[in-house]
Amino acid sequence: MGDPTIVSAADLERGLEAVRASAAGSAEGVFGPNSVVWQIDREALVFLGAGRALLMQLAHPWVATAIAEHSNALADPIGRFHRTFQIVFTLVFGSLDQSLAMARRLHRRHGAITGTMPETMGPFPKGSRYVANETSALMWVHATLVDTALAAYELVLPRLGTEARERYYGEARILGVLFGIPLEAQPSDWVAFNRYVDAMVNSDTLTVGSAARDIGRSVLRGAERLPVPGWYRDVTASLVPEPLREGFALPFGPREQRRAARTLEFARRTYPLLPDRIRHVAPYQEAVARLTGRAGPDLVTRTLNRLWIGRTSMGG
Repeated sequence: MGDPTIVSAADLERGLEAVRASAAGSAEGVFGPNSVVWQIDREALVFLGAGRALLMQLAHPWVATAIAEHSNALADPIGRFHRTFQIVFTLVFGSLDQSLAMARRLHRRHGAITGTMPETMGPFPKGSRYVANETSALMWVHATLVDTALAAYELVLPRLGTEARERYYGEARILGVLFGIPLEAQPSDWVAFNRYVDAMVNSDTLTVGSAARDIGRSVLRGAERLPVPGWYRDVTASLVPEPLREGFALPFGPREQRRAARTLEFARRTYPLLPDRIRHVAPYQEAVARLTGRAGPDLVTRTLNRLWIGRTSMGG
């Protein structure tokens, strides 16, 4: 790996100015209701990919080390789930002010995450410095979320057409700017993005170490009061690229494959029949209510927000 490219607060602000200039509107937020990213991320089925996204992130030694040293993910996997979805959903569905404020908050949080590698992993030697606000590390975390959301969506619902897929990725690049990644540091189109993900998966940059395996095992086990069901682990194993599946030692023999296939077949039959209140995530429902002029989410949305983001509203 070459010299790290650190994203400064000034770099972020330059990106946010461009985001503000192209935003759908103050109430609509960065993307708005006509965007493909709203179409994808409003679906509750994106949760099917949460385990995959986390494991792919953990395969990056910087990410695994940072989580091990600066996070309580092992002790509080539900809290990590809530924090991750709060960030992503606020960036996507928040008002413009909420989205920009979350981008700044995320940058400040990442600014405190730095340290040294405890052992050599892949191209990262023992004692070398890791930094969360570094362009290539941010790009990988962002890529796992973008790639996984669409993969989970298309497991159950019809595949996007070529034009919609390119629109989705174009919007995802703007989401990347909110993460602090300059446009010029991101793949230019969907084809280039897929090449980037494939190259990363097959490179020595991604190296599953002991910290990554411990955190992954803990998260896929769940909390004592909310264990992760076996079918979810099987679906996660089916989604994780094979080189990383082997690195995490995820069981995926004939039995796991059959269970994953049955789960997805059941989801394809039943998910489209769900009422919107259940099918669409609460932050999306909050955003839709905001566009009608509501001062805040109703009781049902506030309750469901606690499930998705651990709080009653994206605004507080």
